Amino acid sequence: MTSMRGLNPDDLTVQTLFNVMTGSIVPRPIGWVSTVDREGLPNLAPYSMFTAVCARPPTVVFCPSYQPPHFKEKDTYQNITHSGEFVINFVNDDTVAAMDVTGADVPPDVDEFKLAGVTPVPSKLVAPPRVSESPIAFECKLHELITIGLTSGGGHIVIGTVVYMHFAEGIYSDDNHIRFDKYKPIGGLVGHTYAHIEDLFGL
Repeated sequence: MTSMRGLNPDDLTVQTLFNVMTGSIVPRPIGWVSTVDREGLPNLAPYSMFTAVCARPPTVVFCPSYQPPHFKEKDTYQNITHSGEFVINFVNDDTVAAMDVTGADVPPDVDEFKLAGVTPVPSKLVAPPRVSESPIAFECKLHELITIGLTSGGGHIVIGTVVYMHFAEGIYSDDNHIRFDKYKPIGGLVGHTYAHIEDLFGL
């Protein structure tokens, strides 16, 4: 029998809990979320706590945190509460470096598209632009916001309904599958550490 080490979450600091959870639940997709503020200024930020919920209606979820030192809501969250719209831009080998740049803590008036050197292009059904260089982008309308905790390490669940999808040429196949050799997705691990997803196998 394998020897196991037990940990009680109540005995761990917030940072340790974050490291343990994000280091255990791997690899994770990264939701590169674009929004616009009340003045129409764009915002672009990565969220590694992101996944799909269901297929009908197509639903996604990501979780902006509520963190020290200022304990204010993230710009992404504020923008979505105002507009009810966002775009999930997917990250691959070609865009991971640009995505990582947008994780910087910058003032709300800083344009992360320019900061990362990526191109905003109009979406079809929502106001926030999508990232032109992103291999896949899902336009979303807000379905529900759930607050988990407004304390250090707490945050929100943002649930969105996908209303339109974009795929770069060659990624969406004629038999309705995603071609991973063209997509070249990456996985998020801990902090600024990522994994290539190349060694595929089937059972």
